[in-house]
Amino acid sequence: MNSSPVDATTTTAWNKLAAHAVNFTPDLRGWFAAEPERAEDFTAQVGDLHVDLSKNLLTAETRSLLMQLADEVGLRERIDAMFAGEHINVTEDRAVLHTALRRPAGASPALHVDGQAVDADVQAELDKMFAFAEKIRSGEWKGITGEPIKTVVNIGIGGSDLGPVMAYEALKPYVQSGLEARFISNIDPTDLAETLRDLDPRTTLFIIASKTFTTLETLTNARLAREWLWRELVASGSEIKDDDSRRSAVARHFVAVSTALDKVADFGIDPANAFGFWDWVGGRYSVDSAIGTSLAIAIGPENFRQFLGGFHAVDEHFRTVPWSQNVPALMGMLNIWYTNFLGAHTHAVLPYAQYLHRFPAYLQQLTMESNGKSVRWDGSKVNTETGEIWWGEPGTNGQHAFYQLIHQGTRLVPVDFIAVANPAHPLQDGDADVHELFLANFFAQSKALAFGKTADEVRAEGTDEAIVPARVFSGNRPSTSIMAPELSPAVLGQLIALYEHITFVQGVVWGIDSFDQWGVELGKELAQQITPAVSGDTQALEEQDASTRARIDYYRAQRR
Repeated sequence: MNSSPVDATTTTAWNKLAAHAVNFTPDLRGWFAAEPERAEDFTAQVGDLHVDLSKNLLTAETRSLLMQLADEVGLRERIDAMFAGEHINVTEDRAVLHTALRRPAGASPALHVDGQAVDADVQAELDKMFAFAEKIRSGEWKGITGEPIKTVVNIGIGGSDLGPVMAYEALKPYVQSGLEARFISNIDPTDLAETLRDLDPRTTLFIIASKTFTTLETLTNARLAREWLWRELVASGSEIKDDDSRRSAVARHFVAVSTALDKVADFGIDPANAFGFWDWVGGRYSVDSAIGTSLAIAIGPENFRQFLGGFHAVDEHFRTVPWSQNVPALMGMLNIWYTNFLGAHTHAVLPYAQYLHRFPAYLQQLTMESNGKSVRWDGSKVNTETGEIWWGEPGTNGQHAFYQLIHQGTRLVPVDFIAVANPAHPLQDGDADVHELFLANFFAQSKALAFGKTADEVRAEGTDEAIVPARVFSGNRPSTSIMAPELSPAVLGQLIALYEHITFVQGVVWGIDSFDQWGVELGKELAQQITPAVSGDTQALEEQDASTRARIDYYRAQRR
C-alpha cells in the first residue's frame, strides 16, 4: 500500500469530472421522461436496505466517471487494507478493525493482526458482556439491598454516548419490559441531576464507559454518580456508613467499559465487571463493541447478535460487490460529486422514523470527526474541499422547520430520506392508516425536490401573477431514498455500517486519515489551563488573552 495517498485531483477521472461538471445541467424531469428504466438502473440493494439513487443529480456518465475515480485513488486496495488490519490509521499507527467486532463466531479464515487472535478475543468479550446482560435481565444480579436492577445509566461522552443512546432510542420496541436505560454525557451538572432525579438507587446500575478511565467529563460524572448513590441509599434507609459498605455498594451498582483495570479497581469497581475493547476500535465506531453494554442489557444478547449481523452484511457487501451495485461506494462517491464538483457544503439526513430521531446527531460525529480534516494522511495539505456539515431531524417535523430552504433556497443540499414499511405502532385514525399518511409525506418530499413545480403549473392553479414566482419550485434538488421492511436490530446495524463505509470512501478520495481526531484536543488542553483562572487563580487569569479574561471576570462577578 502506498505510504502517501493518491492526489485525486491529478487523476484522469477527476479532470474528466471537472469538465463534466462545467456543462452539467440537471434535468430530472427530462431524464425520467427519456429513460424509462432510470429508477431501476439507479436502485440497489444492500442487506434489507432498498436504496433509490435515481433522484440524484447524476447520469450514467457521471456514475461511470465516479467509479473510475474510485479505481484511480485505490479505493479497492484501501478497503482490503482496512479489512486485513493494516495500520491505515497512520497518525496513531493503528489498525482499523471495527469490522472485526461483527464477524460471526467461527468466521474463516480466522483474523490475526499484530500477533492478536482478533476473532477469539472479540467473541470472548462478547460472551462476557452477554453473560452479564443476562444476569441483569433475569434479575440474578442484585443491588446492595438485594433488589434487581430496573434502570441502567450509561455514563460516557462522544462515541461512548452517541452510539448507545441512538441505538437504544432506535430499538425501544425491543427493550425488555421493566428495564430502562438512561444516558449521561455532558459535564453540565444539569445533565446528571435531571437524569437521576427520579431514580431509585437500590435498582440503578451505572456503566462507566471510558477506555482509559481518565476522560474528564466521564470521570467527573462517575464520581458525582457515586456520591449520589451513597447519599440516596442512606436516604432510603440503607446502612452505608463506612468505607467497606460504600465500596460494597459501588461494586453492586457500578461496572465499567475500560481496559484500565487498575483505575477501575481504584474507583471501587470489581475489575471482573470491566468490559474491554481495543485501540483498533475508534470511539465513533464502537457502538457494536462493549461500549454497547447498555444496549445489550436492554434488548438482550440475541437481538444484539442480530444487530451485529446487520453490520456484517453491509461489511461483506462493501468488501465484495462491484462498484456498479456497491451502495456505500456509490453513495460515498456521489457525495464527492456534490462536495467537490457541484459546491454542496452540507448534507441532510431526514429519517421518516421517529425512533431514528438521534441518528442525525450520531452521524455528525461519525462523519465530521472522521473527515473534518485539512491535511492528508502523509501530513501534506489537502487541495480539495473535505468534510460536509451533516445535520437533520425526523420527518415530518422538519417539513415545518427547515424544508423551506431545501426546496426553494439558494443552496444545494443533498438529502438522504430514510423510512420503513412496517411501523412498530400501526395506528388508525378512523379509516386512515396513520403510517401511510406519514409515508405519503416521505414519498412526496423526494418527488417535490426532484421535479418541483413550474411557473406555468402554478398559473394553471389560478394563482395571482404577482405571487407566481414565490410559488415556483425549481426542482432538480437531489435526494436518496433508503427504505427497509422495519426498524429491526439488523436493519439498524445495516444503516450504521452503510454510513461508516460512506465516510470511509470519502476519506480515501480526499487522502485523509478518517480514524484520528486531533482536532478535539486543543480545546481540552486549554480548558485544563483555564480552569484555575475560573476558580480564582489571579496569575492564571492574567495569562489569558483580553477577551477570555473579560469573560471570566464576568462569570466570577455573576456567580452566586
